[in-house]
Amino acid sequence: MSCIRAVFFDLGSTLVFSKNPWPPIYEQADGALVDALGRNGIHIDSAAFTSEFGSFIRSYYDNRPENNRERTTFAVLGEVLAGRGFRSVADHILRAGLDAMYAVTQRNWYLEEDAIPTLEALRNQGYHLGLISNTSDDRNVQQLIDRDNLRPFFETIVTSAALGIRKPDIRIFQHALEQVDIQPWEAAMVGDTLDADILGANQAGMYSIWLTRHVQDTQEGELTIQPQAVVTALQQIPGMLAEVGNDSTEGGLTTKHPFARDDP
Repeated sequence: MSCIRAVFFDLGSTLVFSKNPWPPIYEQADGALVDALGRNGIHIDSAAFTSEFGSFIRSYYDNRPENNRERTTFAVLGEVLAGRGFRSVADHILRAGLDAMYAVTQRNWYLEEDAIPTLEALRNQGYHLGLISNTSDDRNVQQLIDRDNLRPFFETIVTSAALGIRKPDIRIFQHALEQVDIQPWEAAMVGDTLDADILGANQAGMYSIWLTRHVQDTQEGELTIQPQAVVTALQQIPGMLAEVGNDSTEGGLTTKHPFARDDP
């Protein structure tokens, strides 16, 4: 095994993928949110709600702060309802609304066929495994992890919603590394997003692996953020890590061909 001792994964579009277009699913999710609030005495006109926000989830993503601080959908929903005159809504009512909303969106996340075999192979090779996910709702991610039986593989699961910090902020990577007592140069980060997973891993001193299976534009020569390795499928990672050059200094790992694709 190379001097990499731990491998961290992103979740969305890495271990799980969305199969269907999101706009109609967001619309259904908004309807489920409004219905759940109504059952708890918070009556909102669904058409007016959709007209104002387009989609609660879409509006949330469009208005995310750019300082890598995570504002959860739980907090945002409370603010939205307060603006409509529903002040001090009980936490369990907000949670019921979000649970109904995420029950819809979760149906569009599918486990990659090579996710479990890859995690099993890495675990059998002795790697520590962890997950670092940007998410607006920690509970949503935890439910997806349990639904797809991923939890037994991970020694630590770090979400931006729970920590309050989003990738690429170096602090979320440092927190994950501390959880498994691993130094940055001993760890790899696998993800699909250059400006979150790869940039953050690079800045943290980790070995960055860009998974391009669901990436639309993969013209590496034009990238402003450079990964240290590129794969098109999760199943390529165990073999690729076994071949990674071992740099004995604390400067980290180097590869002779950082963009070589280890296609099956």
